[in-house]
Amino acid sequence: MMVRKEGDWLAAKVGDELVMMSAEKGNYIGLSEVGARIWELIETPQDVDAVCAQLQDEFEVAPEVCRAEVESFLNELVMHGAIALDPPPAA
Repeated sequence: MMVRKEGDWLAAKVGDELVMMSAEKGNYIGLSEVGARIWELIETPQDVDAVCAQLQDEFEVAPEVCRAEVESFLNELVMHGAIALDPPPAA
């Protein structure tokens, strides 16, 4: 599954967190340090597996916990219209 950013979101670092705003939708989202890192990782479209692998290298987290948390976080961003999840390209 590929994840890519969508919309006109502006982001600003506030301490260890990231605050995002969509001028188009008038939505605000606050991201934790890990959420902010995921947002950085998907600057260009990324495979969800690659995002999880990178986070496992950077944070002490079990693979199954990482995957569940990342998928939950990405689904929340989808609901806010900040990202889109696309099926992987055909080989």
